Amino acid sequence: MFRDEIIAHVEKEYGIIPDHPWKRDPDSTVFRHEDSRKWFGLILDVNRKNMGLPGNERVDILNVKCDPVLAGSLYSEGIRPAYHMNHTEWISILLDGSVPKDQILGLLDLSYELTNSKRKKE
Repeated sequence: MFRDEIIAHVEKEYGIIPDHPWKRDPDSTVFRHEDSRKWFGLILDVNRKNMGLPGNERVDILNVKCDPVLAGSLYSEGIRPAYHMNHTEWISILLDGSVPKDQILGLLDLSYELTNSKRKKE
């Protein structure tokens, strides 16, 4: 699953137009709730070494919020502790085909729910 497919999913499912907040990095894409402006996703282009992986190639990643209990069980070659985010509550998903599309979208949906200010507080 690639960047354009994720952007299209966010626009269709949530009615949210992503933004690009950094002029020096216009390809980085942020997904935020319209009411609270809280982030629920971030697409970045990073070096594989920054993800603790071999090689110097650049790869797109999707950072999403995740339940800390679930996060540890997801770690694999394609799902890593979050790059430049809280490692307890966020994960990075490599968008290189190593993680199935359904799993990526499910984790994106979970992130949307975890960051949604309108969800019921318990």
